[in-house]
This record gives sequence, structure tokens and C-alpha cells, in this order.
Amino acid sequence: MHTFSIIIPVYNRPEEVDELLHSLTLQTLRKFEVVLVEDGSTKTCKHLVDVYSTHFAIQYIFKPNSGPGPSRNLGFAQAKGDYLVVFDSDCIIPPDYLSIVQNNLLQHGWDAYGGPDKAHQDFTLLQKAMGYTMASFLTTGGIRGGKQHVGSFQPRSFNMGLSRKAYELTGGFRFDRYAEDIELSIRLKAEGLKVGLIPEAFVYHKRRTNLRQFYKQVFNFGRGRVLIGKQYSQEVKLTHWIPLLFTLALVAWLLTLFTYLPLFKLGSIFFALYFGAIMVGATIAYKNVMVGLMAIPSALVQLVGYGLGFFVEKLK
Repeated sequence: MHTFSIIIPVYNRPEEVDELLHSLTLQTLRKFEVVLVEDGSTKTCKHLVDVYSTHFAIQYIFKPNSGPGPSRNLGFAQAKGDYLVVFDSDCIIPPDYLSIVQNNLLQHGWDAYGGPDKAHQDFTLLQKAMGYTMASFLTTGGIRGGKQHVGSFQPRSFNMGLSRKAYELTGGFRFDRYAEDIELSIRLKAEGLKVGLIPEAFVYHKRRTNLRQFYKQVFNFGRGRVLIGKQYSQEVKLTHWIPLLFTLALVAWLLTLFTYLPLFKLGSIFFALYFGAIMVGATIAYKNVMVGLMAIPSALVQLVGYGLGFFVEKLK
């Protein structure tokens, strides 16, 4: 049986951390501690330590802002458990999460694992739409901890865990931010460690609350993929170029409105069918047509944001 240390880096999100910690009080498996690493926040979570210390062991660490990678590493160094679990601060954890992980570790002996994310029933319609497009094979989905993914499975830091052996071999995260989880996943495999997906070990992931915040997030995802490519060229595949190619095609289509109308009409049919498929998929997934409608701007922001982030970092 394993003891777990849950590492949570946070920057100015006390309300979200409160929800996350509350969800941990409901865990059916109780052999865990929480290491809360405050990454130079001006709105801190320190007051939550007293609130939740009666429910589980909790460490609170405040450090100057340096990004999620170093924050998680500091949490790893202070952790007491023999298995280290990482969540983003905007996650809510189902009650049976640790029990499911425990059973899978005993069955498969994973040195490191990742799990998918889902939208909670209480999330806003837009959050559900963003959750759908982030997981859909029609967009850049499937590369963030689900069954569909580009290349071999790579755990993502919103929901991942590694054994103390894996941490000691890799030294944890090397990137401060932007694709730091992908870079660590690459090295986990390079060390010959056993890394797997646990589909049942999902978390409810809020992501962002509006499209502007979502754009910034996916823009950084695009930047991060290029940073990965600078060190591991084989990790940038044709699939990772698709959002940029989509963005260029979108611009070219809009220009044909003024230059060649028949081509504009042909492009209109393509984009209508494409976004129509996304809308139908999201509507079916959530049984809500409003989620389906919101999935259209969500997918557009996701693809263009990722594509532009990829392009900007490539220019550097």
C-alpha cells in the first residue's frame, strides 16, 4: 500500500484551492498529506491551512514567484509520502480518486501515471464547452491526458503522479513553466520507467472562466510545444502544426471574400461543416445545445491561440 503526498502549486487562487482542498476531505482513501506551495501570491491560501489541518496533514510553503515547475519541485523535496501526486489548483477531485490510483499501482506497478479531466456538473456552460474542445479529436484535444493522444502517452501536470524513485531519477521538473510536464514525461520514458494512463482516475478541471483567459492558456501551450522541440526535435510532429495551418487557412479564407468569391463560398462550406461537427459533438456529450453552441468559439480560440503561440515561439 502506498502513502501519497499531493503537491499543489498555486498563484493567487485561494477560492479555487479552497474547493480543491474541500474535495480532498471526501477521499475514501485517507493515507495522504497535502503540500501547498504558494508561488509568490499576493492573495495567499495560508488561512486555509487552519481550516483543513483537522481533516488531513497539510504543509504550507511560501516562496518567491518562479513558476509551477520549481514550485512542484520544492513540494517534492518536502513531501513525506512514497508516491507524489500533482494537481493544478483549479481541479476538483472525485472521492474515489486515490483508491482508484492505489488499485492501479498495485495491479500495474506504474512508476508514473497520468489521468484525464472532465467537466463537473456545476461548471459553467462555457467551462464545459472548453473542456469538450480540449479533449476532442476534432481540435488539439487528446494530447492532454486522455485516451486519444499524439505519440506515446505523456502525463500532464493537472493530473499526474510519480513514485519517489521516478522523482529521484529525473530530479523533477526542469522547465519553469510552459510544457514543463511534457518535458518531464519525456525524461520519465527515457529513464526506462513504466508510465501509464489510468482512465478512471479523472479530475474535474475548471481550466478558465472566460475566452480571454482561455486564449492566454492555449497560446502558452503552443509556445511550450516549440520549447519542447528545441530540446527534443522528435517531439514536434505534423499534428502539432495543425493549429497554425488552421489559422493560416482561416486568414486565407477571409481574404478570398475580397479576392475570389467562389473560393470564399467553398471555404465557408468547409468551416461550416467543421464547426458544425464540433457543435453536434459537444451537444451530444453534454446533452445541452448551449454547450454545443459555445464549443464553436471555444474551438476557434483554442486552435488560433495554440497556432499563434506556436508561431510566435518559432519566430524566436
